[in-house]
Amino acid sequence: MQNTPPGSAAIALHARVSGLDADAIRSALYVDKSLMEVWSLRAAPHVLPSSDREVFTLGLLPEDEQSLRFFVRGAEAALHRVGMSASEVVRYAEAEVPDALDGRELSKDELGVELARRVEQRLNPQQLAAWRSPSWYAAKQSLGESVVRFALSVLALQGLLCIGPRRRRAAALVRTDQWLGVAQSRMTPEQARAELVRRYLCCYGPSTVKHFAEWAGIAPAQAARAWADVDRELIPMDYEGRATWLQERDLPHFRSPAKTTGIRYLPPHDPYLQLRDRSTLVPDRSKQHQIWRSSGNPGIVLVEGRLTATWRPRKERSRLRMAVECFAPVSQAIVSRMEAEAATLAPYRGCRSVEVQIR
Repeated sequence: MQNTPPGSAAIALHARVSGLDADAIRSALYVDKSLMEVWSLRAAPHVLPSSDREVFTLGLLPEDEQSLRFFVRGAEAALHRVGMSASEVVRYAEAEVPDALDGRELSKDELGVELARRVEQRLNPQQLAAWRSPSWYAAKQSLGESVVRFALSVLALQGLLCIGPRRRRAAALVRTDQWLGVAQSRMTPEQARAELVRRYLCCYGPSTVKHFAEWAGIAPAQAARAWADVDRELIPMDYEGRATWLQERDLPHFRSPAKTTGIRYLPPHDPYLQLRDRSTLVPDRSKQHQIWRSSGNPGIVLVEGRLTATWRPRKERSRLRMAVECFAPVSQAIVSRMEAEAATLAPYRGCRSVEVQIR
């Protein structure tokens, strides 16, 4: 579950698990650690079962310089300026992270400063001058700090670090082995990549390798290699004249789908909204523009499995105000059910009550 903005993953879980409460999620994340948060798909923070961490980290790990640059796209200009490859930066940072985070919890900014200071010891004079120059990415940040920050998501895929408890509204980064108390790498990269494709198709099939690459946020060539690892498990399907694929083992679910019931509030970037074939999810293009924006996406409301409205929260002290915009008029009975479901979200936003405005 993507945790953007922070707290979204808990709401996504609430929509899917009966009887779940906010305290149980916090306990799973910070006490028994059966859940963990880590940079994963599309280099975004995700909450996932700790037992599945390798699928959603190692399974995404870039295999070469081209794939690595694709995953950290946006760093090209900075890498060119310091005269280093993405592989070099990741390799240098990888060597320093175990000691830099040993027994410590550092914010992204703090770790960026620490790693930049350590990595600069390895640079030649020409690289060092650029490394220490001001960054155009963020004020009060050196170019070296910006470059290292790009590498942090890759280090997370390597299993070196993950996201721990929040401190002063900033996430703390910790060593994965020390946080979970277990060693990494029970799976090979090949096994993790293949399992990632299987998980994707289980949720989003029938689909294509192009959409898999977009969902994962990885280079098309890397996605194609992972897809090929499970090729024998797939069956071709014609979907509205397009060639798509499905896991053969999932075919019975498509032939006999379960009935969908209830009201669900899904947060922005919910897994449901990560279906890359948006026309299948929302045929009306004007509605697509309302849901998927360049920034500030709303959440959505499902009624009996149908996308019915968007919603936006605003916290005012201990009250959560929710503005719900319906795509079409709904009955008073549905309005009452929407209000009742909205009331269950208060604890997930640290509130005691919810006020809903449905239009």
